Amino acid sequence: MGSIPCVIRTALPNMDRETRDQYVLVIQAKDMVGQMGGLSGTTSVTVTLTDVNDNPPRFTLKNYQYTVLESLPVQSVVARIKAADADIGSNAEMDYRIMDGDGPGMFNITTDEDTQEGVIILLKPLDFETKSSFSLRIEATNRNIDSDFLSLGPFSDTTSVKVTVEDVNEPPVFSSPLSKMVVSEDAKVGTSIGRVSAHDPDTSNSAIRYSIDRNTDLERFFNVDALSGVISTAKPLDREANSVHNLTIFAIESLLDINDNAPVFAIDYETVLCENAMPGQVIQTISAVDKDEPLSGHRFYFALAAPVAGNLNFTLRDNKDNTASILTKRGGFKRREQPVYRLPVLIVDSGSPALSSTNTLSVRVCDCDSDGEALSCGAVAYTATGLSTGALLAILGCIITLLVMVLLIVTMRRRRKEPLILEEERDIRENIVRYDDEGGGEEDTEAFDMVTLRNLNVIRDPSVRRDVTPDTPTFFHYPSSTRPPYKSLPDNVVFREFIWDRLKDADVDPSAPPYDSLQTYAFEGSGSVAESLSSLESLSTDSEQNYDYLSNWGPRFKKLAELYGNSDGTSVFS
Repeated sequence: MGSIPCVIRTALPNMDRETRDQYVLVIQAKDMVGQMGGLSGTTSVTVTLTDVNDNPPRFTLKNYQYTVLESLPVQSVVARIKAADADIGSNAEMDYRIMDGDGPGMFNITTDEDTQEGVIILLKPLDFETKSSFSLRIEATNRNIDSDFLSLGPFSDTTSVKVTVEDVNEPPVFSSPLSKMVVSEDAKVGTSIGRVSAHDPDTSNSAIRYSIDRNTDLERFFNVDALSGVISTAKPLDREANSVHNLTIFAIESLLDINDNAPVFAIDYETVLCENAMPGQVIQTISAVDKDEPLSGHRFYFALAAPVAGNLNFTLRDNKDNTASILTKRGGFKRREQPVYRLPVLIVDSGSPALSSTNTLSVRVCDCDSDGEALSCGAVAYTATGLSTGALLAILGCIITLLVMVLLIVTMRRRRKEPLILEEERDIRENIVRYDDEGGGEEDTEAFDMVTLRNLNVIRDPSVRRDVTPDTPTFFHYPSSTRPPYKSLPDNVVFREFIWDRLKDADVDPSAPPYDSLQTYAFEGSGSVAESLSSLESLSTDSEQNYDYLSNWGPRFKKLAELYGNSDGTSVFS
């Protein structure tokens, strides 16, 4: 037995995997050189085409356009682009590069290995005012090129990318972040000591307004011109008290501001008042802040609120420089009398319309030394005077004794009451009997007719009193002396008369239940028509019964005929 190999060859040149990547062939083999009568067999063969890098990358768009904000952070993704490649696997891998364009060094492009996209990344900050758009030329090239297919053309493609920068409103920028200024301590109020300058980096070049952060100048020694930025003194300076002032200046783009914020205390003040303070002494200088920034600057007015405006302890003086001073009106403050005073201070701004707020200033009375330094503040514990230690101990002992007596009395009362309460509870519990039985209603009358036992007089005459014994009616009216015996009355009459008699007995009996309640009677009837059948009675001489007919009943009644059939009345015992 031999085998002949089968060789499969391509029939067409330049087969394209991208068009069709798989073929299924049916192969038939015949013996006897294929002549008639030979046997044959078939099999299937699947032919799969492998990929070669015969397709270059191609951009579907020749011009890409993207817009980004100038505030986009460095190393952020600007855009993603992709060139299409019909090949698969490593034959579709590609590299991207920026060939040329304006703004060198502003962008970079890398390949996303999962999607084979070109990722454009920002390398430097954008500035709309400096350059508002960028044009880039980007090339995509196959990473693995097959030299057998170089004749098919370059395995690369290019496209253009335009990046437009969108403007963002940026804050003003100072020409110098730090400025040093020198002023003499004897400079008069209003002396200019220097100027700050800032500009708007946006193309709109909006006007700038300046202001001082009052948290850095609580006592308001300086002012700044809102439009020019010139800084000047607002109060006399004292080098020995403070040789350096660090000010923070705000530069704000000019906006139309409205007065929608009320002024408040600049800080939470802690005011100390010495017990030895003299009248007219300044104990606190206060200032205010306001979130609004009027073009003409702030102007605040201070006053004590109405409830304390006329008090005898303190007064307020407006200093005309956006500060106010709190002064004492008397001396001789005592912590024991009042350790803390609370002053409501009214602050009004100069806006239109003017806004105001009331802020509370707490003043603590303290014990101070000769230099005015507080030693101790707050309330002083009250100490009783005029009583010796022994008297205090005696009072305390009396109080304790009274408490002990009260506790003993309460304890004894509870012990006495406890058995009584238990006995009462036991009595109540043993004498309460609860009945939940209910009558059967109409079911109680199913066994008999209650109408027969009711008082017919009550039924016939509703006006009859139920608490009086009714007259007993009868269906046959006989005088009481001539009433016939029961035996001579009809059976139905006998029964009715018997019932009425028993009912009357129950009505007149004070110990019997109410007459409309159930009564049970036993009635045996009036007796036999033949009266007594006693054998003793039948032997008496006065018996009227004749038993002669028994002799005619046959042999079975012979004995009875002999006993009862003697006409001569001879005794059977003789």
